[in-house]
Amino acid sequence: MRRIIIQIYEVLTPLEAETLIELDVDHIGGVVVSEADWKLPQLKETIDIIRSSAARSSLIPLYNHPESVLRTLDYYRPDIVHFCEALVERQNLWDFCDQLIQLQTIVRKNFPRIKIMRSIPIAQSDSNNKIPTIEFAKRFEAESDFFLTDTILMNSSSPDIDHQPVPGFVGITGQICNWETARKLVESANIPVILAGGISSQNVTAGIRQVRPAGVDSCTQTNAQDKSGRPIRFKKDFVKVKNLVDQVRAAEKSSSPIEPQR
Repeated sequence: MRRIIIQIYEVLTPLEAETLIELDVDHIGGVVVSEADWKLPQLKETIDIIRSSAARSSLIPLYNHPESVLRTLDYYRPDIVHFCEALVERQNLWDFCDQLIQLQTIVRKNFPRIKIMRSIPIAQSDSNNKIPTIEFAKRFEAESDFFLTDTILMNSSSPDIDHQPVPGFVGITGQICNWETARKLVESANIPVILAGGISSQNVTAGIRQVRPAGVDSCTQTNAQDKSGRPIRFKKDFVKVKNLVDQVRAAEKSSSPIEPQR
């Protein structure tokens, strides 16, 4: 029996981190949303608490200028840095990918103990899907320690960079990506792949069975909700998290074996 990684975003406070540690969450993720306002003492305290536990901290900077990223990592010292730029149709896409790979190389050189996670965008449907998922993965694999599948919203048959929940980045759609494509990524990758995109306690077992990932990630579907039923960013619903953890741990013990990832 192998342990499936459970990763939960967006966690901002020490109290939330302590609760998630008690709930047996493996990776606890925070986000720095502003390159200008990057120094958040409460988030640093949260990461310090995670570091003192058996869990691992993951940090997303929503910017990619090397100096800013290095400064951020030096301040927070997370276990994992997670890059999630939207790798979609744009001018000079492959040059942009090369710039991001160079950034990851710089991070690895300066912070060899920090693992690197790279989001790979996947559409909700394979029909008319122009996203070269496997080619992206092949390019980034040498400078990555984890891949994370995540859902990219499409405009007709093409991804729309400016109409993602966070323009220019992939994630927090609350929508499931195409699991067949995600499974192909798992089968082709030589590093662990974490399944993200609309993951909840209701669908996580099916996702594990179909995709066979090394782990699962949840943000939107484990957030608290407002009176209109809309997710509240940076506020977790611990009942939802517990239900998700219970389903994953049950899947680990199931009589139907989960294939180990390479």
